[in-house]
Amino acid sequence: MKHISIIVPFGHCSVTNIEGTHQIFSEANGVCEAMGKPPLFKVQLVGAGGEVSQRNGLFKITPDIMISDVHKTDLIVIPAMMGDQRKAIELNKAFGPWILQQFKLGAEIASFCIGTFFLASTGLLNGRRCATHWRFANEFRTMFPNANLVDDKILTEDAGIYTSGGAYSYTNLVVYLVEKYAGRDVAILIAKAFMIDIDRHSQSPFIIFQGQKAHEDEPVKKAQEFIEQNFTERITVDQLASMFAVGRRNLERRFKKATSNTIVEYMQRVKIEAAKKTLESTRDNVNEVMYKVGYSDIKAFRSTFKKITGISPLEYRNKYNKEGANV
Repeated sequence: MKHISIIVPFGHCSVTNIEGTHQIFSEANGVCEAMGKPPLFKVQLVGAGGEVSQRNGLFKITPDIMISDVHKTDLIVIPAMMGDQRKAIELNKAFGPWILQQFKLGAEIASFCIGTFFLASTGLLNGRRCATHWRFANEFRTMFPNANLVDDKILTEDAGIYTSGGAYSYTNLVVYLVEKYAGRDVAILIAKAFMIDIDRHSQSPFIIFQGQKAHEDEPVKKAQEFIEQNFTERITVDQLASMFAVGRRNLERRFKKATSNTIVEYMQRVKIEAAKKTLESTRDNVNEVMYKVGYSDIKAFRSTFKKITGISPLEYRNKYNKEGANV
């Protein structure tokens, strides 16, 4: 039987991550028993103190067991910890040594959404692929430059460490773990019971690109603003370098460092974000949208759109625009 340790952090955390994970693994036990198999999981809420209050006292979570009494576990689940991530990490630092010790003993670790920040603070994500909520990708890269963030992924797996993307995508990771531990047949039944898309791996369609301006490089900020205000025009890197009196190679280097995108990638993302909004809110066909955002080659537009969002322009419109779906 696999021991599942769901951490109950101090401070404001995702009650949904905790309760939902407990429910899904418990239901997986029920499915196993219905199939004539023994239950596979012992699920416990693990704390570093007593009862934890959530949502200004609306909910209270009492751990089943303290970390000091868990000498061996198979999977540690880290829920999203809300608010200032540096404060959340400091508030929950007592969990760090225990997580590292259990990982050395063979435990696997799964973090959900922005719980990845706490996991990264242990050093276990250095050089490893990981995901987090797309809204916090830039903040995460700034705090943990040695982690390999893939911000388009709903889930990642790297040497016994699992992470999930934003919000309710944690359910995809839990089903993935159920499949790994209990088999595909159990995972399919769980996915059907909870109505979870079992093979969804990308959070790209949900990403809202807002530009990455949490930096102090003024020429780069001005270049970003110029791109955003003139994205329908043909803009070259040389043009931007000349406009802001910065050498081309220097601007490219600084732009990448500040935004995590090359200048060309940034231009593409601004155009595609505009295209997404148009597809969501108008009855324009795909060709009309393409021209409005500054593309003239339909193949290039569709290819770039799919690279950034994970789906085609038509699929995107069918997903997010009821009125325009059949145009």
